[in-house]
Amino acid sequence: MSNSTIRFLKLYNYIGWLNICNHGNRTRNFPKAFITSIDSKKSHHQAELSLRRGLHSSVSSLASESRGSKLVLGIETSCDETGAAVVDEEGKVLGEGLYSQKRIHVKNGGVIPTLAQDLHRQHIDSVVQQALRNAGIQLKDVSALATTTMPGLALCLQVGLQYSKDLLRRLPLPFIPVHHMIAHALTIRMIEKIEFPYLVLLVSGGHCLLAVARGVDDFLLLGSTLDNAPGEAFDKVARRLKLHLHPACHGLSGGQAIERLSLGGNIRLLMDKERPLLKHRDCSFSFSGLKTFANWLIYNHEVKEGISREDDLLLSTIPDIAASFQHKVAHHMVTRVARAMEFCRQRDMLAGTSKSLVVSGGVASNAYIRSALQFVCDKHGYQLHCPPPRLCTDNGIMIAWAGMEKFKLGLGIVEDLQSVRYEPKYPIGMDISDQVRAADIKIKRVKFW
Repeated sequence: MSNSTIRFLKLYNYIGWLNICNHGNRTRNFPKAFITSIDSKKSHHQAELSLRRGLHSSVSSLASESRGSKLVLGIETSCDETGAAVVDEEGKVLGEGLYSQKRIHVKNGGVIPTLAQDLHRQHIDSVVQQALRNAGIQLKDVSALATTTMPGLALCLQVGLQYSKDLLRRLPLPFIPVHHMIAHALTIRMIEKIEFPYLVLLVSGGHCLLAVARGVDDFLLLGSTLDNAPGEAFDKVARRLKLHLHPACHGLSGGQAIERLSLGGNIRLLMDKERPLLKHRDCSFSFSGLKTFANWLIYNHEVKEGISREDDLLLSTIPDIAASFQHKVAHHMVTRVARAMEFCRQRDMLAGTSKSLVVSGGVASNAYIRSALQFVCDKHGYQLHCPPPRLCTDNGIMIAWAGMEKFKLGLGIVEDLQSVRYEPKYPIGMDISDQVRAADIKIKRVKFW
């Protein structure tokens, strides 16, 4: 078979795949001559050109189908992901671009803000252009621009905001600043038909909070972490275990490495250690003590095995330590979630809806934690909703969708662009954690294992 025939077949198959995805009909918009031309004596070059025109037409038609509706371009640079995406009113992702810095930061043992800022600056334009190119549109076709401006690393937020301001100087568009955590909380509504209000648990490398989502821009904060975020604790314990040297963990974040190595491990090594905030009947979180317990456990095992934290040797008990730490984190989370559910029941805060718990953020990808949360949801009559893992981590899609939700309602659209500032720390909504504390709700031990 000639090279031109091979190219022809590849193009034809790709166009057919694209049409199946978009139209459910493999040969839609392609004349019969395309199908028979391989067997004819006609020039393969001419056929290839025709197919390329068909491919361009197919991509363009996909974009034009959404041009009748609103389109929002979202930009995300709050930490270590440079993301951009275009979504329409129905939540359809027309195009996405993403550059992840995770592999670089894993090697450095954590996110270095100045390095993260430089990497955002290097890649933000190519990521945005990739999203527009994949969507088959130009910037002038966009209805509004949404960008993460709070909370996050100051140096990283600055890059996204400044880039957005530069874009808007060239082409004035409605601008929508987006709260990073609210975007996580709203992502599920792009995938499933979930009505307000609902309970939301947001768990990531920089945040951990429980809130009631009453509207697109209306949240009640029930509790948040008092010290470390769970993802941060996972990363530090993974670093202490030297998991970056483990052959099964190359390129994985600390949380991903612990989850992978915990499979089959013994969860009982820290079972006798007191749960965090045991005497505090609220919905606050604390992971600092759990990290200390894990470090104590690692040190004791190193002494037993004659291993130093400075060498490159790995403990034989890593699966047990990883499983025990992961279990304590999950147990702490489900206890606070159970109290939040009881508080909402007493205050009738989720009346008139099928009760839902939405869990999002990078740590929400952890299967063990999800299974523990599923247990507590079943016990309290809740439906558990989690975005797919790739949408739990930071991305431009969630920012575009949060912007679309606000844009459709006419909320949060900024008129004075120069007044917009990035905010490294910014609350998700009204803080009613003191009311949760005052309710003094006792929760029986949740045994999900």
